[in-house]
Amino acid sequence: MSRKYFGTDGVRGKVGEHPITPEFVMHLGYAAGKVLARTGQRAAGNEPPAVLIGKDTRISGYMLESALTAGLSAAGVDTYLSGPSPTPAIAYLTRALRLSAGIVISASHNPFEDNGIKFFSASGDKLPDSVEQEIESHLEDPIITVPSAQLGKARRISDAAGRYIEFCKSSFPYDLDLRGMKLVVDCAHGATYNVAPHVFHELGADVVAIGNQPDGVNINQDCGATKPLTLTRAVLEHRAELGIALDGDGDRLMMVDSEGRIYDGDQLVYLISRRRHADGGLRGGVVGTLMSNFGLEKAMADLGIPFCRAAVGDRYVLEELRTRGWLIGGESSGHIICLDKHTTGDGIVSSLQVLHAVRVERKSLAELCAGLRLYPQVLVNVRVERGTDFRKDPQVQDAVRRAEAALAGRGRILLRPSGTEPVIRVMVEGESEAQVRALAESIADSIRRRCAA
Repeated sequence: MSRKYFGTDGVRGKVGEHPITPEFVMHLGYAAGKVLARTGQRAAGNEPPAVLIGKDTRISGYMLESALTAGLSAAGVDTYLSGPSPTPAIAYLTRALRLSAGIVISASHNPFEDNGIKFFSASGDKLPDSVEQEIESHLEDPIITVPSAQLGKARRISDAAGRYIEFCKSSFPYDLDLRGMKLVVDCAHGATYNVAPHVFHELGADVVAIGNQPDGVNINQDCGATKPLTLTRAVLEHRAELGIALDGDGDRLMMVDSEGRIYDGDQLVYLISRRRHADGGLRGGVVGTLMSNFGLEKAMADLGIPFCRAAVGDRYVLEELRTRGWLIGGESSGHIICLDKHTTGDGIVSSLQVLHAVRVERKSLAELCAGLRLYPQVLVNVRVERGTDFRKDPQVQDAVRRAEAALAGRGRILLRPSGTEPVIRVMVEGESEAQVRALAESIADSIRRRCAA
């Protein structure tokens, strides 16, 4: 059974349009509640199942939180409400509080008009596909409210932020601190606004917080991990040693050095992995994705570190890490997973792993990344008719073969359909930016001639 509503990161869309409507979200809460209620009681006694609901700072979060709570209550499931909380905080608190599941209301790095619902299991992992499919199978069921005495209760958790701050700090070595380091922290006007600055300040850093004044509609607006130039300007203005950019729900990370240079997920994964390898604590290799830069793969080989690629999406990186028993993985977009620190990608925790390397080696980000040379990468999107199978077109495949011959093994080509729109993404990387741009446009032109809408 294929999933109709769940994508790689939950259910997502524009607020007010199906499926992100109060009616659908209430049904989603009810369907999830039915599945949770059938899996049995909570670990501590005979209490009913309970879930934790967190959200980012979008104005629509109030409406969707109420709808979810109503659906879960009707199914007989208790809810704990944390208020604005980073996605990784909900993963941690669900596990720490021994709850049945965690739910996050967020559309991550998207604009405020969008929102979404994603789930964590009791162990703090993303829900397996099979459970999401089971929830979907109940979405058409009518809501039949349990008897009044069995309705789920809702309560607020007043110390959620404090608990998570302490958890983040615990991921940084006890014998190190950040005293004497000036940091600019961009919270993207999102869920980390009341958490991230405190973490770094309590570890001793001089913190300049930006993007920490959410108003419900300014989340990710010209700030955060998807717009790091705002952080670059702030780092230079305040003459800071480093800048840290998080996204709206706190699971992505970009960093900026004192010269204003931006470091993406591939560079930060390299830096963290290199440090772990030197310490003897890497355990296995590193997982990237199909979009990870070819330079990262080559740099890992130079260090003798195994490297493999998962499908695009942090859940697939996580699955590959679990399968192989490895600890470190990530995406160039800034999702970084350190499984010995957390069960999911966490921007704050990942930044602390970078700061650990900076402190121990007493080197700048540029020096720590000196062994990594990123290859020029060009991405071209070609709009096509929905359902087009470019893999069967001989002229497109011939264009790909000619491009591969031109790269002569010193680059990489990837064609993949978008998971969210009728677009074929053409990615080419190699040693020469002019060459990869020409090759990407050549392949894109062949798709336009044969398949374009």
